[in-house]
Amino acid sequence: MALLITDECINCDVCEPECPNGAISQGEEIYVIEPKLCTECVGHFETPQCVEVCPVECIIPDPGRKETQEELEGKYKALMAQSE
Repeated sequence: MALLITDECINCDVCEPECPNGAISQGEEIYVIEPKLCTECVGHFETPQCVEVCPVECIIPDPGRKETQEELEGKYKALMAQSE
């Protein structure tokens, strides 16, 4: 499933540069994650890098966007094909 940044976000700017897919951007009030680009770092890292660096632990699985490991891998492959 894609990840979600909750309103506990303190806009510390550490998550955005860690995302290998460019899925994180500054929203109106807090950072946001574009679900179509979020693969939870599948294909790049063992764990989601934004979650690893977040000092307030405000990045959680998005309950409205459940995806299997296979779906995340498929999304990763599609994103990589687009970037070629």
